[in-house]
Amino acid sequence: MTSILENRPALAKEVNKVAEVAGYLWQKGWAERNGGNITINITEYVDEEMRLMIPISEVKPIGATLPHLKGCYFYCKGTNKRMRDLARWPMENGSVIRIMDDCASYVIIADQPVQPTSELPSHLSVHNYLIAKGSPYKASVHTHPIELIAMTHSKKYLEKDVATNLLWSMIPETKAFCPRGLGIIPYKLPSSVDLAEATIKELADYDVVMWEKHGVFAVDCDVMQAFDQIDVLNKSALIYIAAKNMGFEPDGMTPAQMKEMSVAFHLPK
Repeated sequence: MTSILENRPALAKEVNKVAEVAGYLWQKGWAERNGGNITINITEYVDEEMRLMIPISEVKPIGATLPHLKGCYFYCKGTNKRMRDLARWPMENGSVIRIMDDCASYVIIADQPVQPTSELPSHLSVHNYLIAKGSPYKASVHTHPIELIAMTHSKKYLEKDVATNLLWSMIPETKAFCPRGLGIIPYKLPSSVDLAEATIKELADYDVVMWEKHGVFAVDCDVMQAFDQIDVLNKSALIYIAAKNMGFEPDGMTPAQMKEMSVAFHLPK
């Protein structure tokens, strides 16, 4: 069977980035079993032939009406699919979907009728929000970084920007590469409408949000940049935990040092 990626190098490159990131998530222990999800907006890579492709699934409801997604296309990790498998066979463990004109349903167009993630309504709601505000972000990643999740089991790190300032202070690169910090969402039922709405609200101020005792959700221009933000945040958590395991509270960068760096590198906050 011919893949939709054949003779579409730009689209293939984006899907291969997803496969690469999926491999990283598995190697880091952040994607147990079928844990985590990735969705990317691929509309800009769609040609006329793709627009005329006959669906390979029935019309499926999204569970929400998302007016800014009319006619959009997404590559989505499949439900109950493992990241380690997606890393090797992205088009067997994910699919390309087309949003219908009613903005409330979709069809699968390629390569196989792999049902998208059960968290599709949440992911698509975020993409609808991103398009509405004119954001260049095209990728959303949800994963389970061990050390960041561990921090959410302590109430003090759930207070606004406490974790952000701590993680920024561990190593300069964290603020440089995750300049908007880490939003915090108190525990909500996974895949729930409440969690999706809370995530969208936090994304007004942050590019990465932490779901208490669950995982993180990140958005960025492509999947690799979204992964990078999670990676630098978790690296800071590892540095903090390493210092604690050595028997001391790490000093961290001072507020003056962080302010100096923010000015030098033209960073927000």
